[in-house]
Amino acid sequence: MIEARELSKTYGSVRAVDRVSFTAAAGRVTGFLGLNGSGKTTTLRILLGLVTPTSGQALVDGRRYRDLRHPVRRVGAVLEQGIGHPGQTGRAHLVTQAVFSGAGRSRVDALLEQVGLGHAADQRIGGYSLGMRQRLAVATALLGDPPVLVLDEPANGLDPEGIAWLRGLLRDHARSGGTVLISSHLLAELAQLVDDVVIIARGRLVRATSLAELTRDAEARVRVRSRDPRRLWHALTQAGGRITTDGTALEVAGLSPEEVGELAFRAQVPVHELTVRTPDLEQIFLTLAATR
Repeated sequence: MIEARELSKTYGSVRAVDRVSFTAAAGRVTGFLGLNGSGKTTTLRILLGLVTPTSGQALVDGRRYRDLRHPVRRVGAVLEQGIGHPGQTGRAHLVTQAVFSGAGRSRVDALLEQVGLGHAADQRIGGYSLGMRQRLAVATALLGDPPVLVLDEPANGLDPEGIAWLRGLLRDHARSGGTVLISSHLLAELAQLVDDVVIIARGRLVRATSLAELTRDAEARVRVRSRDPRRLWHALTQAGGRITTDGTALEVAGLSPEEVGELAFRAQVPVHELTVRTPDLEQIFLTLAATR
């Protein structure tokens, strides 16, 4: 389990992280979302012992990263900047990392196959594509077979097949009891993966909840297209609906689709389209981030 407890980090007069608290639970995938400059990457770097917090604590299973006895066997990490010396081969990189971390070499070849780099194991990393380097970074994170994974933009450079592979790997890790904390700008993809969501903006926690709860709380809108939008607008507004339009159809908040249909019938306005539009994770995130 991962815990942030009243975590703060100040750089001079700038407070990059401001009393952020959240939990990433075992057996679940937690999405960590924030716009550029929100404090998201700083928080992850504090968690991994790369940045010292001004106050508060970031804990893995109740301990700071630097206090873990065998950190590589407890936490595997992928950072956005990538990994590996361009002159090394993929296999040599993993062997070196295994020796330095005390993880042992026995998993190297199996991991190269697992991440889809078996065919490129003896190629130099400098010749790898961005997606291949990301796969190597994931393999490095898995070297110690850690129960906790912390991933900062791990899907960068992956093609659709690679993204599907990563999604399956992380879901399997969580199903086996592992903890996954992942940040990504690919919110549509993240929505297919995560169980829980943590959103920060301007260094402060905006929301920490399950994805199901977050989407349930988001207000759905009804899209309705008719022959007489002006008369329908009047009828829906009179009933308390909040209306916007894209010039083709009305979007109605505050009324159910059944209510919209009944009101259109009473106003004798033929309806050509009536659909429910539930906000997706990207829309919800942008709305929450913009209000802070």
